[in-house]
Amino acid sequence: MGAATALYSGTCFAHGKYGNGNPYPVNLSVAVGLSGWLPCARSLKNKIESSQEAAQKASSLPLMLCHGKADDVVLYKHGERSADALKSTGFANVEFKSYSRLGHYTVPEEMDEVVKWLTASLELGSSTST
Repeated sequence: MGAATALYSGTCFAHGKYGNGNPYPVNLSVAVGLSGWLPCARSLKNKIESSQEAAQKASSLPLMLCHGKADDVVLYKHGERSADALKSTGFANVEFKSYSRLGHYTVPEEMDEVVKWLTASLELGSSTST
């Protein structure tokens, strides 16, 4: 449920509200979902198109989704559809990574790519002192 929560949080941040209408109080910089799916995808387009501010936040929020093609807990097609739903509703900065033999767990290759993506997205480049 971690990926679902992270992706839902990203959509709530863009919309400025939780699904129940209460204000969303957190300022997100990025969101990452591993082996998961996007809740409330059907209503997402209306929420993002409801305001220019929501559309702007959606277009600028970096999102990373990673999914294994051998996942038998959350099927790969759900991860792929989640990425497609985000892209089609205005989330312009979505990266979807797939792993051919990965099940519902992580591997060093995936973690390395997440770290690399987070470092770039959050502009955490190393600084060296002399």
